[in-house]
Amino acid sequence: MLTTKKKQSIIKKNQIHEKDTGSSEVQVAVLSTQIDELAKHLKKHKKDNTSRRGLIKMVADRRTHLKYLEHKNKPRYNALMKKMNLA
Repeated sequence: MLTTKKKQSIIKKNQIHEKDTGSSEVQVAVLSTQIDELAKHLKKHKKDNTSRRGLIKMVADRRTHLKYLEHKNKPRYNALMKKMNLA
């Protein structure tokens, strides 16, 4: 589970301007952190199919945000991919 403090620090690292909490970069960063934590959980609890379904939904949501960013602003997309080590 992502704590509020951890989420705030992720937002601060990836925001474009001071009040930015919902840009694609921020959302991809938060989703990536949640995906990592859930993947660790699923390694321990292999039969937790409900969490596995949530993980698949988060991965699809992250992919959608990345596609959007790639089409709207290619330089920001490339910078995010390097920063998050996704490619």
